Amino acid sequence: MSGSFTNKRIVVTGGAGFLGHYVIERLRKAGAVHIDVPTVERYDLVKMGDIVRMYDDMKPDIVIHLAAVVGGIGANREHPGKFFYENLMMGVQLIEQARLRRIEKFVAIGTVCAYPKFASAPFREEDIWNGYPEETNAPYGLAKKMLLVQSQAYRQEYGFNSIFLLPVNLYGPGDNFNPASSHVIPALIKKCVDAIDSGAKFIECWGTGKASREFIYAADAAEGIVLATQHYNGADPVNIGTGSEITIKDLVEKIAGLTGFRGEIRWDPSKPDGQPRRCLDTSKAKKYFGFQARTSFDEGLKATIDWYRTHRK
Repeated sequence: MSGSFTNKRIVVTGGAGFLGHYVIERLRKAGAVHIDVPTVERYDLVKMGDIVRMYDDMKPDIVIHLAAVVGGIGANREHPGKFFYENLMMGVQLIEQARLRRIEKFVAIGTVCAYPKFASAPFREEDIWNGYPEETNAPYGLAKKMLLVQSQAYRQEYGFNSIFLLPVNLYGPGDNFNPASSHVIPALIKKCVDAIDSGAKFIECWGTGKASREFIYAADAAEGIVLATQHYNGADPVNIGTGSEITIKDLVEKIAGLTGFRGEIRWDPSKPDGQPRRCLDTSKAKKYFGFQARTSFDEGLKATIDWYRTHRK
């Protein structure tokens, strides 16, 4: 496809969610007018009948598939079957129906959890098959990775234009702060801010703090996804990230400092650290569609903390 969204009908699954809001905003800035969001109240995208009805109703030229069943380490450990089945069935059936209808482009959003547990950092796209994912989120990561297999197989056999992007962990205003399902940054922000409000003298954190993670501000990730939608039409998966990492220990101390929490940080080494390191090689995104993250980590964290303080009640 060309880089223009003029007269294109775009469906964004998960468009009502955290990342979805940023992607829709970025699409509009890029000139998109016809954007549809299949809400969960109208369409259960795990069910083929609802997927068929969605395509019949919305008649997209382009699909950006953001919808996913996600969560932190605790949620992944509690619901490995649900995370595998629902993510797999959504993606596989959406791509199959898109192929049958000969839509112009399908943008499949994968996950950094698809990478092998002991992949060499920074993770290069060529390393994605060099081992099994970290066990606590392997069902989710593998379900998403099957969409890469499907995209490449359909391109080879049918000439179907499906691309596969691998965003690193997201954060930003509007994130999920529910402790039962949130990821590490909103979970830590909530712990620190709530501890200040309640006068608690300590917070508890999972693991040892030695693992490292990379994070990308959601608005930056949305820019990368939209640029890829406009300009990338290749079979190879592409990382979407910042190319920098931070240990969980340093992350906790940074968030404590930015929130003003001065209490004790207690670690629970009986809880899992998850994957030892996460850091992406982002050179292909810059090469193929000119993407480079722009928001500094401190700037993004401050905006996220401010949002939580404003909206938590």
